[in-house]
Amino acid sequence: MNLGKKSGCILILTLGVVAGCLSPHGAAQYRYGVKQRWVIGGDGSWDYMTVDTRTNRLYVAHQTTVQVIDLASGKLAGTISGLTRSHGIVIVPSGGVGFISDGGANNIVVFDPASLAKLGIISAGANPDGMVYEPVTQTLWAFNGASKSATVVDVAKRSVIATVPLPGKPEFPTADGEGAVFVNLENLDSILRIDAKTRKVEAMWKLAGCESPSGLAFDRAGKRLFSVCDGRHMAVTDARTGVSLATPPIGDGPDATAYDEKRQLAFSSNEDGTLTVIDAAKPGYPVIQSLATMKGARTMALDAATGTIYTVSAKLAPPPPTNPPPKHPRPIAAPGTFTVLVIGRE
Repeated sequence: MNLGKKSGCILILTLGVVAGCLSPHGAAQYRYGVKQRWVIGGDGSWDYMTVDTRTNRLYVAHQTTVQVIDLASGKLAGTISGLTRSHGIVIVPSGGVGFISDGGANNIVVFDPASLAKLGIISAGANPDGMVYEPVTQTLWAFNGASKSATVVDVAKRSVIATVPLPGKPEFPTADGEGAVFVNLENLDSILRIDAKTRKVEAMWKLAGCESPSGLAFDRAGKRLFSVCDGRHMAVTDARTGVSLATPPIGDGPDATAYDEKRQLAFSSNEDGTLTVIDAAKPGYPVIQSLATMKGARTMALDAATGTIYTVSAKLAPPPPTNPPPKHPRPIAAPGTFTVLVIGRE
């Protein structure tokens, strides 16, 4: 047996038990824990979250508001209010302007990230939800769930330049930074690749082992897409060919995913109160941790600079009965208990 320097580990034999080695991406090095809990308050349900590394702020869509949290103090830095139903939040990389999809009003709200003042309103399709900034064309893509379309906005002019029809109901989008936009189609268990320059759908790929895909993340170096799905699976897809690479298990009721390029880890935040951590550097995409978070903590944001993950929830009560019952019943949040969980490496 060769225990040379390349192995990077030591084997210990005791009573016939072999204690194996962990790779640089193993669970021992990247074990996560809940570091802090910030009670922010506010009523109602929540949706997308965005970290702005320029200002060290966290933006959280919270019912009729967007709450802005200072990450240094964990305190509320401000609120963008007067929304009907907030969903997606995008801060343009230059930092000069931000956008919020107001699904209830069928609008995109433009705001100033420095002052949090509203700068204008752009009409979108029916129920704009997930949004993404595409840097090659310098456009904002807002995906309209009810009208099955994408509203394309010229960021500099803050005006609509196109409406792109889609074959199904869009969910979370992402962009590869090279002119392609991807979006999950929730009702077709598929993913679309769209050319941002021509604004044409280039490909539609069925997601293997995936039901109702929601959250979507992109690996720039590996050209991989990570979709979280009902049925407790993540679908990993080759972004160039649409070939399925893996379907690792995750928790129940996922809504968001993130990919940490520095550590080659994929995450799924789940309604059941878990955060699934997947080693995307290893064959088979093994789950290296299922971290207990908080019931209902289904959305999240990753700070790419620090590797810190943020998720949110509140104290929950069962929803009132309906007939027929909804496919995904949402519990009722107790007023004033809305909480941000700060998750980091131990």
